[in-house]
Parts: sequence; structure tokens; C-alpha cells
Amino acid sequence: MYQNRVKRLLLFVLLMTFSAIAHAQVTQDTSLYEYDSRGKIIGKKDTTNQILQHRDQYEDSITISFHYWDSTRNNKIDSSIDDFFTRFPVSWRYYDMGNFGNAAKSYIFQPLMQPGFDAGFHAYDVYRYTPEGTRFFQTTRPYSETVYLLGSRAEQMINLFHTQNRKSNFNIGLDFRVINSPGTYRNQSTNISNNRVNTFFQTKNRRYTNNIILIANKILSSENGGLQPGQDLDSLFMNNPTSALTKLGKDLVTKRSIFGASVALGTQYKDFTLIMRHSYDFGQKDSIVTDSSTIKLFYPRLRFQHTLEYSNKSYEYHDYVVKDSDYAKFMQYTIFPLGTDTLKFNDTWQTITNDLAIISYPQKNNLNQFLKLNAGYENIQGQTYLKTQYNNIYAGAEYRNRTRNQLYDVEAAGKLYVTGHYAGDYSAYISLKRSLRRNIGSIQVGFQNVNRTPSFIMSEYNTDASGTRYSLSSFPSYPSGSFKKENITRIFAVINVPPAALQLTGDYYLVTNLAYFSGLYTPEQSSSVFNVLNIGAYKKVKLAKHIGWYLQGNVQQIAGNAPVNVPLVLGRTRLAFEGNFFKNLFLSTGLEVRYNTPYKADDYSPLNGQFVYQDTTTITNRPDVDIYLNMRIRGFKGFVRLENLNTIDFANGFAFTKYNYSAPGYPERGVWLRIGIWWSFVN
Repeated sequence: MYQNRVKRLLLFVLLMTFSAIAHAQVTQDTSLYEYDSRGKIIGKKDTTNQILQHRDQYEDSITISFHYWDSTRNNKIDSSIDDFFTRFPVSWRYYDMGNFGNAAKSYIFQPLMQPGFDAGFHAYDVYRYTPEGTRFFQTTRPYSETVYLLGSRAEQMINLFHTQNRKSNFNIGLDFRVINSPGTYRNQSTNISNNRVNTFFQTKNRRYTNNIILIANKILSSENGGLQPGQDLDSLFMNNPTSALTKLGKDLVTKRSIFGASVALGTQYKDFTLIMRHSYDFGQKDSIVTDSSTIKLFYPRLRFQHTLEYSNKSYEYHDYVVKDSDYAKFMQYTIFPLGTDTLKFNDTWQTITNDLAIISYPQKNNLNQFLKLNAGYENIQGQTYLKTQYNNIYAGAEYRNRTRNQLYDVEAAGKLYVTGHYAGDYSAYISLKRSLRRNIGSIQVGFQNVNRTPSFIMSEYNTDASGTRYSLSSFPSYPSGSFKKENITRIFAVINVPPAALQLTGDYYLVTNLAYFSGLYTPEQSSSVFNVLNIGAYKKVKLAKHIGWYLQGNVQQIAGNAPVNVPLVLGRTRLAFEGNFFKNLFLSTGLEVRYNTPYKADDYSPLNGQFVYQDTTTITNRPDVDIYLNMRIRGFKGFVRLENLNTIDFANGFAFTKYNYSAPGYPERGVWLRIGIWWSFVN
């Protein structure tokens, strides 16, 4: 009854939302507005000299742009429909532990390049809202996006977004998302909620600016530890994957509730982040004089900026229905004392950061060129196995310059921890982008180097009377020795040629002292230097008027004795029938195939949420085969996908039982249907 009421409520909300679209989105007339050098609207052009006016046919149209946090580049809303994964939270380059919302990892080598404190829990990062992903909008009318995704076995995702300028100098954005999926196998249900509020305010004289970001994430994911050895998915009872026995939680019943879900055995991560950045500008006044009015302008030349950031993050694994024998047999973990009915590990961290900065703008009409000098103080308090506190002071500098002719784009930034527990940690970054003439594309080259203390769960430990090292984290982690600072260098290049639908990328990593888990509970550090080369390419080939062939992939090569395993080749191809039909109908439908070469995929340790290096089991999969139908009619976008057709087994009664594997013991989904609606509209 409860589930039926929830479904009816969701259906009612969706119908009411869709029926609210009273105005079509029409061609924009940007000539009605004045913009500054950053693309922000600074006022409407004067039209008082037109004594008699007809009704403005663009009165309901919208002029909208946004920039990401800590970025000066303006972006437009993406209306493309050729690739479902541009809108899905998890990239096609990722794999998960069998269910939407379970721990996920990239096939591509992506080391953590962040100096300073890190708790060490990243298996669920792909599902989190972050400050870096926050969009700050400027819009002439309220703008909303509604998303509803329904998949097999009651998989659901709801995403509601709204932004509007309450006044020309005040914008607010609201973003809410919930993900729920009971999964295919036993005890792998997930429930994730993400909430974000961000505001932009500027005084009328344009001297004082205030930006605020509020983010709250809650991730619940059941952990089953993978299938027990000897489980044959080809011969299950009635081909039902839920009959396969798992290492943990095999007797638990999955509750199917998109709201108010709980996890009896699994992971629970929660975080709350508040960022307030405000600044005051000194600069130069100016004005634009028309026949009948004067538009006042202000160009900042010197900015004083303060950023306050507060975060509270909790990482937890719990089991309220403990079975000692399962942990001893499958997890190599002994519950002490025997007979304990509850197992819980929890690390909680609170961080307060105050950052002061001075920013200089050399050219009054180019806010994309500036020099920034900053310094900050961090106070970090943790409740883990023990109470822990760190105090750090850092200094930084940043220079950006996007030239007025738009040909060159330079970014350079550095950060150094001067004193405190993480003294000596640093990051350095520089990038040069050159736009090619005649708008045929761009070339970008860059360098990045990070020197960082390994994550807390790996490197911070005590030693007991017997000489055994144990982590200061409450999670089971037993470091094999002392840890040095990691040093990672990245050299990268990007060639982008939009007219030819071509992009080439290259990343070269040189890694020293990489910290990793060599066993379910054993952090180690590589003593050798190794390098990783990753070359990527994207190309669209037009085979006929309405037939396109998309090619996308990466080649990775590791040199040296590296505790890293990645597939040599990761590729995806799409053969699509697409085009614009019946004036407003945009269609893309076809076949999608993803493939990676066999490799020794990382194992996964559910008790501490870590991916574990292993070199004994090779994962060899069939190519993933999907068919899809994507469409767009004005603000409406619809996606229908039938995934994992590669699981078909002709020898087993035409059943879909040839499952691929993500990691040792972790099978992927069987054949899977997804239907998604993305609807954007102007209020």
C-alpha cells in the first residue's frame, strides 16, 4: 500500500510538472540586453525612444548562461541527445559493483591529486554533489529541469532543478536528486539523496559580491561482498539471480522504498558542506550613453576576497545482523568478541577553512585576466579510533588570462602547505590553450605536479605492544610500514576540432610512492617509480545523411613495477540513425557497444570501502551491447535503452544468463531496460 501511494504521488507530481509548460522556448533575442566582458547581463537596452511599440514577441524567451564554481568560463545549456551518458550521473568509463549506487571506479587511471588532508573514502564519489560541479546561472526568466528515470527491478532516479534571478543582482539555484535501486542480487540495494542550494548576490553599485553554496549528500548502499565461490549463474533456479548466495547478507530481504530507506548491512556516507565567498571591489566607474539614457558600468581593478568553508563528513560501515562465520570465511575478519550482534566502524571529520585573497585585474574590460594571491588556515577535527585534530596554514597563487581576441587561454595555480601536519604538501598546475584561426578548434597543453600525504586511513597509525600497526581510523586497516609523501606528475594535451567532430587527448603520469591497498585490510606503498600513458580519441563519422558512426576510446600502457591494473583498451562505438524530422523532432537511435580488454580488475573490500589491488584473477568479458532511442521535442527529451543484450545465452533456452563481471565475485546486471525523461522549461 505504501509503495502504491508513493508511486501515485510521484506520477501526480510529474504530470503537474509537465503540464506547467505553458510557453514554448523560442529563438533568443540577445540584442535586447547589455552584457559585460564576462557575459553577465548588466541591463536592458533603452527603448524609450520608441513611442509606439508592438507586444514583444520574445517576452517569454530566455537568455541563460552559467559558470561553474571557481571558473570564469560561461557555458550554455546542453540540448544534445546523441549520448545518454552526458546526463547520467555515472560515466560510461566507470564500472560499479553490480547496481546503480554501489561502489564505482573508473577504468581509466585517475590518481588522487589533492594535497593536504584526505580521509580516504572515494568509492562513492561519483554519486556526490560537489562545489566544483555547482552551476551559477544568469537568466532572464525562471528556468527549471525535471528528470525521471525508471529502470528494471524498480530502479529510479528523480532530479529536480530550478534557478531564477529574483532581481538582476540576485540569483538562486535549487538542485535535488534521489537515486534508489533494489538491485539484481541479494543485499545490494541503494538509496542516495543529494541536495544543493546556491546563491549569487551583488550590490547595485557592483562592488560587493556574495556567493553561497549549501550541499548535503547521503549515500546508503548495502554490501554483499560478492557472490560466494562456486555460484554458477548459468544454472540458477528459474534463472533468478537473487537465488545466488552472497558472502554477506544472503538472508536479508531488500526493501523497495525510494524515500526513508535503511540499510541493515552496508555503507552509510553523509556529508554537509557550506561555502560562503564574499568580496569587495575597488575599481573604475564608467557609463554608456544612448540617445535617451545612461547605463552605469563598473570595472573592478582590485578585489579583497574572503572564503569560509565548513564541512562535516561521516563515513560508516555497519552490520546489525552479524554472522561471525561469514566474516571469518569470506572476509578474513574475526568478530571480537564472538557473538556480537552489531558491527560498526565510523569516522567523522569536521573541517573549517578561512581563506583570504587579493585579486588584481590588469585590464578593466577583461575580467578573465587576473592575478590572485591567497593564504588560508585549516582546522580539522576527527572522531575516529581516537580524537584527532590538525591545524594547517597554506599559501597559494593563481594567474588566468583569456586574451580579448580569444586566441590564448592561460591558467597557472599553486598551493603550498607552509606549517602544520601537512607541511610540505603542494600542488602546481599550468595550462596553455590556443584557439586555432577560422574557428576550427583548439590545442591545449599542460603540466601538473602534486606532493601529498597519503590518505588518513592508510598512513596514520599506532603500534601495539606486539608491534602490530593499526590505523587511527576506526575502520579495519593495518599499514605494513611507514609512509612517505606521494609525488605524482601529469603532463597532458588536448586537440579539439569541432568542425571535424574530432578530439584527441593524451595524459602521461609519473608516480612515486603510490599508497594502495594490497589486501582487504593492508595498506602498502610502492617503492618503485612507474609511469602510465593514456591516449584517448573521439571521432564522429557521417556515413550518410542520417547515419552517424561515433568512435570513442582510450589506450593505456603502464611501464615499471606498478601496483595498478587497468585495461589496455577501453572503447565505445555507436551506430546511430539521427536527424531533425517534422520541424521540432530531433531523433537519435541505434546500437551502442562498449568493450575493454581482459585485465586483473581490482577487488573490493566492503568493510572499509576500498578498492584492492590483486594480480591473480583476470576478468574477461563479452562486449556490452545496448540499443537505444533518444528524442527531443523542444524542451522535452526522452531516452529509452535496452542494455546488456550481450548476456544472451542461446544454449540455455534463449535466456539472458551470460553475465559480465565488474570485479572478482561481482557480476554485472542482466538485460536491463531504462526509460528516462529530461524536461526543461521556462516559467
